[in-house]
Amino acid sequence: MHNFEKLLFWQKSIELAKEVYINCAELPKDEKFGLISQIKRSAVSIPSNIAEGAGRNNDREFYHFLGIANASSFELQTQLILTRELGLLNA
Repeated sequence: MHNFEKLLFWQKSIELAKEVYINCAELPKDEKFGLISQIKRSAVSIPSNIAEGAGRNNDREFYHFLGIANASSFELQTQLILTRELGLLNA
């Protein structure tokens, strides 16, 4: 098992999730149940999966959850690109 709170990439992902929440306040309210919800879920998924993997029994399982966290980061990146392309955020 790993102490996820000491992992730099977990710490950075927490900072990213906080920034996402702050910036989502700038998005139009009519996106509350659409894009905002998706963006927040993706952002929270990154540190959550790192932490879940850290609590698993072996490194193989840990790496599996790191892969899921990485995929969530690509999902978040796509959603943020979309908000920029739509002119909803200056990201």
